[in-house]
Amino acid sequence: MQTPFQIPLEDKVVVITGGSGVLGSVMAEALAANGAKVAIVARNKEKVDQVARRISENGGEAAGYSGDVTDKQAMEAIYEDVKSRFGPCDILVNGAGGNNPKATTGEEYFNPEAPDSGGTFFDLDPAAVDQLFSLNFLGALIPSQVFTRDMVYDRPGSIINISSMNAYRPLTKIPAYSGAKAAVSNFTQWLAVYFSKSGVRVNAMAPGFFLTDQNRELMFSEEGVLSARAEKILSQTPQERFGEPEELVGTLLWLVDEKSSGFVNGIVVPIDGGFSAYSGV
Repeated sequence: MQTPFQIPLEDKVVVITGGSGVLGSVMAEALAANGAKVAIVARNKEKVDQVARRISENGGEAAGYSGDVTDKQAMEAIYEDVKSRFGPCDILVNGAGGNNPKATTGEEYFNPEAPDSGGTFFDLDPAAVDQLFSLNFLGALIPSQVFTRDMVYDRPGSIINISSMNAYRPLTKIPAYSGAKAAVSNFTQWLAVYFSKSGVRVNAMAPGFFLTDQNRELMFSEEGVLSARAEKILSQTPQERFGEPEELVGTLLWLVDEKSSGFVNGIVVPIDGGFSAYSGV
């Protein structure tokens, strides 16, 4: 994989959760292309192994692990194997996350004339909301507890959380996901302060609208035509397009490189084509 610039990661061990997805796999490959040993963690073993194999075929060093980021025991077991195989973690990318349809409203606005139409705020499933918060927030907190235990004592390190533009302004229909990502951004700032005396920096990336396996069906019809929601999104994005996964790489490499961003700590970087800067008029 060709990255926009090179940084020296030959002695670094990276753990990336959610590393089998569209965005996570690109970030894993980019870090490996710069010399890092990469441990890819996600639930789907087959997909994880595909990413690890692709990295290996391109001359990198990687291993895939199937695990639930909300299960601390599972993360502990992966931590032990990664440390035995590659060494202590230097860079942690908390990329696991996602939405839940049962924590989503059917319409953007409540209609008092059709209060029982279903799919309203009142129909949100508390169990689904709880699961969503666990995946997005605990899914950043637990791996941070597990994989940084050597980092904070022995070496400078970097944690990169994956937040979202929803953390800045909640999108319609997805209150739980927006709230969970706001929690991730807040946690990023908190942990940056907490670890500030240890040499570990904590920052986050907030992608705007990128096409992924999770949202593709919401953005396009079966015929490949943009949905009404996708058209609305692009109308509010000054660059009038979706982001490409590779467009996350430059920010990622900058944030993990101590020489480039050693005094950058506790920030959330929007990568959104101008979405957050546009008022709509």
